[in-house]
Amino acid sequence: MYEFSAIEIIGYLGSFFIAFAMTFSSIIRLRWFSLVGTILFTTYGFSIGAYPVGIVNAFIMITNIVFLIKQYSKKELFRTLEIRNDNKYLIDFIQFHKEDIARFFPKFESVGDENRISFLVLRDMQVAGVFIGKIVEPGKLCVELDYVTPAYRDYKLGKFVYKSGQSIFKQRNITQLISGSYSTKHNVYLKKLGFNETVENQNTVFIKNME
Repeated sequence: MYEFSAIEIIGYLGSFFIAFAMTFSSIIRLRWFSLVGTILFTTYGFSIGAYPVGIVNAFIMITNIVFLIKQYSKKELFRTLEIRNDNKYLIDFIQFHKEDIARFFPKFESVGDENRISFLVLRDMQVAGVFIGKIVEPGKLCVELDYVTPAYRDYKLGKFVYKSGQSIFKQRNITQLISGSYSTKHNVYLKKLGFNETVENQNTVFIKNME
C-alpha cells in the first residue's frame, strides 16, 4: 500500500487551497485561500527541487501578501443613501439579486410599506448593499433585509451600518434593532456584529441596542 510522504501531502494541500480559492466571489477570501495555497506550493516546489514551481508560487504569494496589506490598511469611504421604498433602482437591485437574497432572507418579499426605512450602503461610492427595516414601535426597528453583494462580504459594511450613533437610525430615535433568524449564515453574521440571541414568543430573534 502506497504511503504519502509529508511533502506530497503539502503539495496536495496546496493544490486544494488554490483550487478552492477560485470558488469564492469575495476577493478577500480568494486572496487568503490563494495565499495559504501558494505558501504550501512554494514549500513543496523548493523541497522537491522543482524550482520553477517554487519561484512562480513565491511570486504569487508575495502579490497576495501585498494585496491583503493594501486592502486592510487603506481608508475606505462608507456612507448611507436613503431612498424611497418605490425607488426604481432599489426594486431593480433586489430583483437582480433575488436568488442570492433568498439564500439569506428566504421570507423577504417586497418593499412597498410606508413604515419601512430603505437605504443603499455605499463603499467608495459603489453600491455594496441595501438595508430595509420596518419600525414596529417607537424606538424599535425590525431588520427585514441587510444584503451585501458577494464582493464586499468582509463585515466592514455591517460594522458601519450597525455602529453606535449611525445617523440614519439616530434621526428617527431608533434605539433598538431586532432581527429574526432568517438563515444560519446570517445568524453568525449578526452575532459577530454585536446582536444578542434571545427567544420571544417561541421564536429566535437577535437584538442590538444602539445606545
